[in-house]
Amino acid sequence: MQQSKRTSFTKLAIPTQDGRFIASYSEKGLAEMNFPSKENAGANSTLKGVTAPVRRWHRMTTAALKRVLAGRAVGVLPPLDLSGTDFQRRVWSALRQINGGKTRGYGEIAKQIGKPKAVRAVGGACGANPIPVLVPCHRVLAANKKLGGFSDGLDWKRKLLTREGVNL
Repeated sequence: MQQSKRTSFTKLAIPTQDGRFIASYSEKGLAEMNFPSKENAGANSTLKGVTAPVRRWHRMTTAALKRVLAGRAVGVLPPLDLSGTDFQRRVWSALRQINGGKTRGYGEIAKQIGKPKAVRAVGGACGANPIPVLVPCHRVLAANKKLGGFSDGLDWKRKLLTREGVNL
């Protein structure tokens, strides 16, 4: 039996006007982003001892996050280390094609990836998105342009969409 390798993550805080997000980096790139919470209080805020690639990726991530939080285009992202199923990665790729200020329905994403009946599975992939905000699952709406769900709550989804100029 082959043993799986455990990936080590570097977790770094990103202070914003909305609180401290936490970005986690693997040796391949940005692997996870967490919304502000009480647990984020102890995350590393300094780049001391961090490898040069992770420092560069963190600067890119910080700039991209702050742009999106200000309602602007994401800009340049670091490499993304999106681990998930093939289906999830296809959904996440489709999400990255939705421009700021625009929305799509779960059904539209399902059709786009060639799985028109997989509407609920698209919702599940959105909920499993490890890099919300930068992989914009907040731009996906339920039927009849209703908000649907969001990994960190509908208040965040409303806030992000409003900042992008989406009328709800």
